[in-house]
Amino acid sequence: MRKMAILFCTVSSIMLSCNNKSEEAKPTADSTAKTAPTETKTATPSAPMPSQAAMDSLWKEFKTPGDMHKWMEKTNGNWEAEISVWMDPAAPPEKTKGTMVQSSILGGRYVVGKYSGVIFKQPTEGQTTMGYDNGKKMFVSTWIDNQGTGIVYMSGNYDEKTKTLNLSGYQTDFITGKDTNIREELTIIDDDSYTMTMFGPGWDGKEMKMMQGTYKRKK
Repeated sequence: MRKMAILFCTVSSIMLSCNNKSEEAKPTADSTAKTAPTETKTATPSAPMPSQAAMDSLWKEFKTPGDMHKWMEKTNGNWEAEISVWMDPAAPPEKTKGTMVQSSILGGRYVVGKYSGVIFKQPTEGQTTMGYDNGKKMFVSTWIDNQGTGIVYMSGNYDEKTKTLNLSGYQTDFITGKDTNIREELTIIDDDSYTMTMFGPGWDGKEMKMMQGTYKRKK
């Protein structure tokens, strides 16, 4: 795909160069032509400011933890993780183990988790922050670790039927330096176990399963 993109850019540059030369050979437009009058636009009136009582009510609703914040607390505690990581969907995954410690902060508004383990023979530490945005009516999540300097951003919703939190967002592709899509499925099995699966683009640009972890609560 990158080779095709480079080829496309090269052909486009050649065509653009030829077009520029053709334009130079054409006679210029009459410089005395009059410019059309600029249309005057009327500013759109802003929405009226809500009353103090209305703002107080909206703010209280926005800042007060609800059912979705209580749901997040199901992942609080000390967990042992069994992780499988794929670099090639056709090849066997690397299997490793780690630990996750999660707890609520700021009055139950957010859950912070700290992961520790080994991935591709490299000591790995990471931290996740998850919340439920009452204004946007969706979950929001970030992830950082010592294997990079970027931040993963994701958001999404909980599916009650499948007991799965579906998140999607983006992270930095260290090869191109640009954003690349990423997706996560977090499924609650019971009070003492859950799974987390990550998906992202493979070398062919198609989505592939990158990582899958099974988390069991430490007894």
